[in-house]
Amino acid sequence: MKDPIPLPLTTGWSVDDRCTNCDVARQLAPDLVHEVGRRSEVVRQPRDAAEERLLYAAAFACHTRSVRPASGRLDEARDPYPLPVDDTVLFCGHNSPHTAGANAYLLRRPAGNLLMVDTPRWSEALAARYEAIGPVTDVLLTHRDHAAHGRRYADRFGARLWIHEGDLDASPDADRVLRGTDAAEVADGVTAHPLPGHTRGSVLYVADEEYCFSGDSFYWSRSTGDIEVAESVTWYSIEELAASLARTAERLRFSWLLPGHGDRRRLPADEMALRMRALTARAATLRPRPVDFTALRW
Repeated sequence: MKDPIPLPLTTGWSVDDRCTNCDVARQLAPDLVHEVGRRSEVVRQPRDAAEERLLYAAAFACHTRSVRPASGRLDEARDPYPLPVDDTVLFCGHNSPHTAGANAYLLRRPAGNLLMVDTPRWSEALAARYEAIGPVTDVLLTHRDHAAHGRRYADRFGARLWIHEGDLDASPDADRVLRGTDAAEVADGVTAHPLPGHTRGSVLYVADEEYCFSGDSFYWSRSTGDIEVAESVTWYSIEELAASLARTAERLRFSWLLPGHGDRRRLPADEMALRMRALTARAATLRPRPVDFTALRW
C-alpha cells in the first residue's frame, strides 16, 4: 500500500489585535510565536506537520481565539485537547476569557478518577470530552481569578468544588472550603498549601511530591530562566506572598511546575527545591507596587 499523500500545510497564520499578551501561544509554539510590541506575533509559518500541530495547539488554547490561519477558520478536527503533559497530567486547553486566559489541568489518580485544577472555558462538549477520560471527582480552584466556571463544571461532573476561605466570595457555594494557612489533604496523594499573596485565598496543590499546580503564586519565566513571582500583578500583598513562601517553600517537594499563567517546567526535585529557596529570598526583598500588567515579563 502506498503511503498517504501528506496534506498541504495550513498557511497564513497570524495573531489578531484582540491578543491580550497572555503568553499561552508562546508557551505552546515558542519557536513560531514571539512577543513583539507587547503582544504575540507569528514570526514564521510552520515548516512541517509537527510545527503546524503546535500552532493548532496555540490556537485552541488562546482565550481570545486570536491565533488564526489565513482562512480565519480553525479545523475542529485539529483540536488536540486535552493534551498530555505526561502520563499523569493533561493540559485542558481552551483557556477562558473569564479566567484571564488561565491554564487548567486534569490530574489522573491511581483509582481512575480525575481532578480538575482550575477550569477551561465552559462548554458541554469539552466537559464530555474530559469526562470520557474518567470520572472527575473534584474541581480545585487555586484562587478567585480562576473561579468563573468552577461551579458549572463541578455540577456537570457531580464533583466537589474546592476554594480557600480568603477567596470564598468568588465561589460562595463551594462544597469544600480550605481554611487558615495549614496544609490540608484534599485527595489521596494531593495536598493543598494555602499561599496568601497574589490573592488573599491563593492556594497551590501538590500531587505525589511530583506536580505543583501553583495558580498565579509563581511560574517558570522564559525571560529569566527561573521560577518567578508576578510581583507587578499582586492583588493582595507581595509582603504576604513573601511570608507565605518563607513558611511553605521548605515543605514543598515537586519536579513539575504547572502554573496558571507563565511557562511550565520540569526539573529534578532537588533543583526545584534550590530554586524555591532562592525565590523565597528574592521575594523577601520585594515591596508593594501598583498593579501593572505591562511590566510582566514571561
